[in-house]
Amino acid sequence: MVPSPKRQRSQRPPLTRERVFEAAVSVADARGVAAVTMRNVAEQLGIEAMSLYHHVANKDGILDGIVDLVFAQIELPDGESDWKSAMNRRAASARTVLARHPWALGLMESRRNPGPATLRHHDWMIGRLRTAGFPIRLVAHAISAIDAYVYGFVLQESTLPFTTAEELETVAAGIVEHLPANGYPHLAEMFEHALRPGYSYADEFTFGLDLVLDGLERAFAEAGGPPV
Repeated sequence: MVPSPKRQRSQRPPLTRERVFEAAVSVADARGVAAVTMRNVAEQLGIEAMSLYHHVANKDGILDGIVDLVFAQIELPDGESDWKSAMNRRAASARTVLARHPWALGLMESRRNPGPATLRHHDWMIGRLRTAGFPIRLVAHAISAIDAYVYGFVLQESTLPFTTAEELETVAAGIVEHLPANGYPHLAEMFEHALRPGYSYADEFTFGLDLVLDGLERAFAEAGGPPV
């Protein structure tokens, strides 16, 4: 016997704000953030769109919620005594989370009604550096530099036309094929470097992050913090 619609509805878990945001993230992951509409989120949940309004006021409320959910997934390490180690782990975690949700890049710092996870995340960043002795002016510089690097790297990484060494080789071969002989020698040298066994663009993240953190460490020492 086919269950009645009423019985099917009763078998669903109760609708909550958390379920709405989780469904919205699923929509964004699959189809991009532009697809996050009240109708599409309702379809993801198998409900009527009007039911969402009992939990969120509008699409902006959903966007606030999914940004908060993404921030909640980023590790805020509390077992690291050294600020550089803590920032390193947090940045690596942010990169991993944003690689899963690349649509979030353009939203992370854009919300006017940040949720609790968003506020906790930024408070942790500020507090971790202040506890280490950073003056507030340098804290502002540090957070801007770290996040600009992380967000920028993830954006670049997510838009590259290759994901494997084999795909890189194919892309590079196609570009080199159309280069005039000796026309761009430095570019050709870079392709040669990138095609060597063991090279991975993903490894560039750690190198660049270390440069940022080492630079902040020097600025901290110049501001009266522990010597480098």
